[in-house]
Amino acid sequence: MWIVIISVLVMTVLSLLRVNVIIAIIAAALTAGLMAGLSPTEAVELLVNGMGDQANTALSYVLLGAFAVAISYTGITSLLVNYLVRALTGKKTMMLLAIAGIASLSQNLVPVHIAFIPILIPPLLKLFDKMKMDRRGVATALTFGLKAPYIMIPAGFGILFHRTIVDGMASNGSELTMNQAALAMLIPGSGMIVGLLIAVFITYRKPKEPIGTGAETDVEEEMGQTVTFNKNHFFTLVAIVAALIVQIVTDNLIIGALTGLVLMFAFLVVPFKQGDSIISEGVAMMGTIAFVMLVAAGYGNILKETDAVTGMVEASSSVLGDNKVIIAFVLLLVGLFVTMGIGSSFGTVPILAALYVPICLAAGFSPMATAALIGTAGALGDAGSPASDSTLGPTAGLNADGKHNHIWDTCVPTFIHYNIPLFIFGWIAAVIL
Repeated sequence: MWIVIISVLVMTVLSLLRVNVIIAIIAAALTAGLMAGLSPTEAVELLVNGMGDQANTALSYVLLGAFAVAISYTGITSLLVNYLVRALTGKKTMMLLAIAGIASLSQNLVPVHIAFIPILIPPLLKLFDKMKMDRRGVATALTFGLKAPYIMIPAGFGILFHRTIVDGMASNGSELTMNQAALAMLIPGSGMIVGLLIAVFITYRKPKEPIGTGAETDVEEEMGQTVTFNKNHFFTLVAIVAALIVQIVTDNLIIGALTGLVLMFAFLVVPFKQGDSIISEGVAMMGTIAFVMLVAAGYGNILKETDAVTGMVEASSSVLGDNKVIIAFVLLLVGLFVTMGIGSSFGTVPILAALYVPICLAAGFSPMATAALIGTAGALGDAGSPASDSTLGPTAGLNADGKHNHIWDTCVPTFIHYNIPLFIFGWIAAVIL
């Protein structure tokens, strides 16, 4: 039990002390390994072996970063920036809601996940500074769009998430339909809507002076520039659409990103001689996310191979009694610790299902209540966790100019506004369903 708790606390405390998140996760992984009786060498070997589980995701993020840099090279993002400057300058609330809406589309209608962030957000940073927007509000808006839709809406990534819950429960002796899973997650997801509204209309509504100087002048100069749509912009749109279609057809982000990059060079939108710099900037932009995902997968491997998660659930269940309110609370608390460390909702659902279903069946929870517990506990890892792509993605965009801290400006705000209401609403759902 204590292996998970103490190792996650090590990661959290080090992260809050502004230790690099990769080092913090490695420290947590070594702590878990040593507490489980492994030698430092054995712990590192398990860490490295587990990193392969996220190799596909890491490579896709690096290639998407390069694709985003290539798109920015064409200047097409200036068209969007100029439009938003004209339409939303001075309308901070509308800007945040628009960003949350655009991010929501990335989960269901156009399932590109975080790939849009390095394309959309960096060109808007100067505008944010001019409007004196609190970037923590932008981070919460982005994380809402990356997380809430797949929790509540059975489309795009939502279908995959609900299917993961249904399959995990079926494998452990509890049956329910996809419709029931979607209905079960509506109540927990509603908590995120409450969190977004509090963030947009209350917490981050006040003006916040930007870090550094000169931002306002730069924006005014950019607003004065006339950018017209040209053939390079047209070919850029063709490359974006082609990349999206290939990704959807093949269900592979790597092939989609490669398609976009190849077309950008083939159409001569980006000169071939700029290839090295484009890739290098892409790695610089998304490389940190890729490495964090790899190390987090290794940490998760140590927790699984040492049966630390199983031990934690068994230790908790032995003192739960038969009170559903207490059982639901403790199971969600266990899920919070597990998923905060691993940082993956989709990856932890099968683990949690194997542990939760027997306990829920014995306690008399309905299949929908069990689904709400498993789905909520899994989703808790996607907001507030330093290792989640739903926090790493917003930071990658907002920190393009070095003015945004991953832990204090993304993880802490998203934990407060989403994990707390998600926990409360998931708890309610488990009790009343």
